[in-house]
Amino acid sequence: MTKQTTAYDPCALPGDIFGGLASMLVALPSAIAFGLVIYSAIGPEFAAQGAAAGIIGTIALGLVAPLFGGTSRLITAPCAPAAAVLAVSVKEMIGKGADPCQVPLLLVLVALLAGLVQVAAGLLKGGRFIKYIPYPVVAGYLSGVGTLIIIAQFPKLLGLPKGYTFLTAWASPNAWAWQSIAIGITTIAAMLLAPRFVKKVPAAIIALAAGIGAYFAIAAVNPAMRVLEGNSFVIGAISSNANFIGAIAAQWKGMLGISGPALGLIVVPALTLAALLSVDTLKTCVVLNALTRTRSNSNRELMGQGIGNIAAGLVGGVPGAGTMGPTIVNVSSGGQTRFSGLVEGVSALLVLLLLGTYIAWIPIASLAGILIVVGVRMIDKKSFKLLKQKSTLVDFFVILAVVVAAVSLSLIWAAAAGIAMAILLFLRDQISRPVVRRTFTGDQVFSKKKRLPAEMEALVRSGKQTAVFELQGQLFFGTTDQLLLEIERSLAGVHFVILCMRRVQAVDYTAAYVLAQIEARVAQTGGTLAFAAVPEDVSSRVSIRQYLEDLGFETGKKEVRFFDSLDAALAWAEDEILKTMLSSDGRNDEPLALAHIPFFERVDTRGLAVLQGLVKERTYAAGEAIFRKNDTGTEIFFIRKGAVRILLPVSQGYSHHLATFGRGDFFGDMSFLDKETRSANAVADEPAMLYVLTRDDFDRMSKEHMEVASVVFEGLARMLALRLRHTNIELEALEKA
Repeated sequence: MTKQTTAYDPCALPGDIFGGLASMLVALPSAIAFGLVIYSAIGPEFAAQGAAAGIIGTIALGLVAPLFGGTSRLITAPCAPAAAVLAVSVKEMIGKGADPCQVPLLLVLVALLAGLVQVAAGLLKGGRFIKYIPYPVVAGYLSGVGTLIIIAQFPKLLGLPKGYTFLTAWASPNAWAWQSIAIGITTIAAMLLAPRFVKKVPAAIIALAAGIGAYFAIAAVNPAMRVLEGNSFVIGAISSNANFIGAIAAQWKGMLGISGPALGLIVVPALTLAALLSVDTLKTCVVLNALTRTRSNSNRELMGQGIGNIAAGLVGGVPGAGTMGPTIVNVSSGGQTRFSGLVEGVSALLVLLLLGTYIAWIPIASLAGILIVVGVRMIDKKSFKLLKQKSTLVDFFVILAVVVAAVSLSLIWAAAAGIAMAILLFLRDQISRPVVRRTFTGDQVFSKKKRLPAEMEALVRSGKQTAVFELQGQLFFGTTDQLLLEIERSLAGVHFVILCMRRVQAVDYTAAYVLAQIEARVAQTGGTLAFAAVPEDVSSRVSIRQYLEDLGFETGKKEVRFFDSLDAALAWAEDEILKTMLSSDGRNDEPLALAHIPFFERVDTRGLAVLQGLVKERTYAAGEAIFRKNDTGTEIFFIRKGAVRILLPVSQGYSHHLATFGRGDFFGDMSFLDKETRSANAVADEPAMLYVLTRDDFDRMSKEHMEVASVVFEGLARMLALRLRHTNIELEALEKA
């Protein structure tokens, strides 16, 4: 994908002009219809003001949003979700006693507050979170909005006056106006059929033209329809001159008369509007990015949309979002940059100034027909496919619940239902995932600290004293029962319980309480609960380790230990088991003689004397490098005292820990055998004393003492075979887990 650039390419100008003009032709009729939906809910006398608000919103959004937004080619205009939310809000405002004359002022404040919320969301990097709203919730909300649009526009399609609902409209066929029905059906038919025959002209334009044509065809035989004043079939005259500016000034003066209780009516609609417009915009951006192979800045786009909605509110326009239809038309018509959005806004302004008189003759039924098609298309028909499988039934009922809440209660309740359903979906997904990823015992998985054969035999015999649980996901009240059952069934005979928490994302108080129960159970048998790889830096304000320590899981307690890695926890548990299984020789701190190193246990006295003359003694301080990756050298090293860590350099100073070899063990065998460069780094983990045998010295010796060389190679093969055998045990356990 390519990043967007800020420098303007003059070659894109023709495409931007055509794209902007084409998108205006799509956006403007819908914007007029949306304004009509909102303001007609106040009263029929506000219809013309609603049409003007739709046009003004298109102009303000088109001129402002592209300047501050972060997405090229995106067209911002009044949209169906805004119309539905504001229309429902108008009804609720009036139902709660708001003065109808003050409702337009309250709508302005709703738009301003919604814009401010969007700007704040962008500044706080909220764009990434809005995109995480579950799709069933978004689909349900949009389907609910589409259903509300259909319900609200159906009486207008039938030519019924204000006061008729969807149900009462069906029950009153005598009140239907055949003229409106004819105009509306003509518009709907043109909207549906136009794309089949005409590709370059937007269907909404053809549908609107068809509706206007039908209107004047009927008006030819009906003189009353040829008069603008008092004509209920059209939206009526709108202002496009200097008086309009005076109307805006008068509107803002009227703000002084709004009471405190009335202001309280705008908060919930504004928050709902901000969330829905943000989701609608970002959804459009995702589709646009896929079409154009570009990358948008979601946080900047939220700020741009918010500033655009603030501008729309300041001039009394309908707020909006990045809309799918006009945006797709812009792209297909040649739009290349954000300048195409500016062209859309300028062309809408010219329409208002030059064609405002003719807009008054747009039939209400024609706009209702366009909106009904828009509403039907907003309903997610794919949702019904979710009924075919049991696994998706919950998702379908989430969509249905949001739709029912939107239709029977309000969009505000639908938003609340959506949030509740989102929480339920999250809980369902989290509970359905196993929190115990894998379970091992100490005879199946071993630390990277390599053990001598006798020690490995002891660990295999007594490894079941250690139980390792790899945890994952969210440890919270919804998964604690699963966690407790999984661990309790494996506690019999276990002395060390290791919880690897590297993949754990969060721990709540309920989960911490269950972990305390597990600690108590382990402590009853004198065991220890070990936490390994506990995340120190998580998205929450307190790290998981700090949270656990604050709740009483302290490192100093005998029953609790913390380790930085699973390997460190395993190594500690193995050391504890070996302390009880193997008797100490009392010389663990003394350097081993060559004869006491297990590698040479089958070499006779004569052979040891020969080898003693070949090996050299070296000492290394803790942290000192013995060799590094790609070094030349064919030495094999035998550890008399201390420990050596083998590290594989990965990148940028980071190294992966491969193994740790302790007293009596050996390393460097690969280069000793194949005479190639070193494959990893070897660093003294603590002060180390080593015997060193070079391959050249060994080869010279083997010519005179072939039987000694044979025993050494046999010992090397035996020790490497033992290492591979224990590796097989671990791989088999991983495959079964």
